[in-house]
Amino acid sequence: MELHGHNIIAGKLASSGQSTFSAVDPTTAQRLPPVFCEASAAEIDHALHHAVSAFADYRAKPPDQIAAFLEQIAQEILALGDTLIQRAQAETALPAARLTSERGRTVNQLKMFADLVREGSWIDAVIDHGNPQRQPLPKPDVRRMLIPVGPVIVFAASNFPLAFSVAGGDTASALAAGNPVIVKAHPAHPGTSELVATAVVKAADATEMPAGVFSHLHGTSHEVGRRLVQHSATKAVAFTGSLRAGRALCDLAAARPQPIPVYAEMGSTNPVFLLPGALAERASALAEGLFQSVTLGVGQFCTNPGVVFAQPGPTFDAFSENLARFVGASAPGTMLYPALCDRFNEALDKATQLPGVSLLRNSKNVLATGETSAAVLRTNFTIFQKHTALQEEIFGPATILVSCDSLEAMLTVARSLPGQLTATIHGTEADLLSHRPLVEALEQKAGRLIFNGFPTGVEVCPAMHHGGPYPATSNPLFTSVGTAAIRRFARPVCFQNFPQSALPPELRDDNPRHLWRLVDGQWTHQ
Repeated sequence: MELHGHNIIAGKLASSGQSTFSAVDPTTAQRLPPVFCEASAAEIDHALHHAVSAFADYRAKPPDQIAAFLEQIAQEILALGDTLIQRAQAETALPAARLTSERGRTVNQLKMFADLVREGSWIDAVIDHGNPQRQPLPKPDVRRMLIPVGPVIVFAASNFPLAFSVAGGDTASALAAGNPVIVKAHPAHPGTSELVATAVVKAADATEMPAGVFSHLHGTSHEVGRRLVQHSATKAVAFTGSLRAGRALCDLAAARPQPIPVYAEMGSTNPVFLLPGALAERASALAEGLFQSVTLGVGQFCTNPGVVFAQPGPTFDAFSENLARFVGASAPGTMLYPALCDRFNEALDKATQLPGVSLLRNSKNVLATGETSAAVLRTNFTIFQKHTALQEEIFGPATILVSCDSLEAMLTVARSLPGQLTATIHGTEADLLSHRPLVEALEQKAGRLIFNGFPTGVEVCPAMHHGGPYPATSNPLFTSVGTAAIRRFARPVCFQNFPQSALPPELRDDNPRHLWRLVDGQWTHQ
């Protein structure tokens, strides 16, 4: 399939010819054809106009048809075959096996949301029947459910060119809730994005969806993102990326005459706490497990374990030496794009130049274009608490070991951490029970607590919560992974004293969809 480089608005190609850019092969720094057209202000307006026009028609589609649309997107992505994997590999330097696995995750997410739409209980229907004879005042008939919010802007992520990109979890959950979606493609992999966008358009056509249900826009400038967020037709935004960019989008949305929610995932250091029992039992295995987690995907995961806390002593020393040995023997890796590699090296240099911080080990291999080495740093509790820079995410294959003189110091640092996506505890069951205050402190800091594991690898399932207190995300109440992600793009509406004929099917007494509902305080699907 030949790439065209144009924006796709309501199923049709659009190009202002105003500004262009190219994808870059991160292994050679060479430009990849074709050139891609930056979306103009007029094209952004056009895309949102079509999204508004499509909203009423799309939200009224039967659940089975919306589910079929999501399933068809999955089929169209698979139909791209090796073309998609090869282009993604050229634009990101990610290995084919990783991209094939990520494609599987993307397809399975779409199917998961299709099943959720068909089953229907996600709308959270609640019915309280009226009682006209109640004294001293009659009780009204009150019914509530979730409805879609309207056009959603999805900013594609750099580190997951498929699963958090054009047809990833944000797009899938927004479409599943009944909302049109406009995707702002990531400029690091525009060709990959175009291929997937074409698959979405084909699926929309095959399942007779309104054309404006999906649009795909390119852009390298902040102006494209600003216009999308500030446009009056935009009702919600999903973003995965840096704290700086995510906070900028949140501020833009809050400054609108009518503020809208921005569901921004902005990363974290994902602290790991090594308790005495774990170090005594398996220091070597812990070092190997941490090394694998830190270097997975060249460290380019928002759940990368960036800081490790433990008490000093022989077992922590043995752990540190083993970890340093693994890092020293590791091969370099190519990062997703040159600017990201530069930022990683700059952040690493900044950290190592702080007084009291030492570079315990990094790999010494000769680096090719776009490559970087894994690194492990070491410091102590006092230095870590003194320098806020050490508490900031270093996005790449690096971690910082922090020795805490006492368990009280470990608890103090846990309480002082900023919000996190994850927090990990390694220990015995007895350790866990005797360190309940540490667990309670981390409950207040992270969206997911892990025991005797590592945070990389986020299971896509109904129980998953991939979120956390600020600055990990802009709203800790919501997840970007799992079926609960759909709730970001829906809002509750209450119907009072409506006749049965005027109620949505989901709220009628006869329950034609056989949904599970809370009726007069009791769960039932009758």
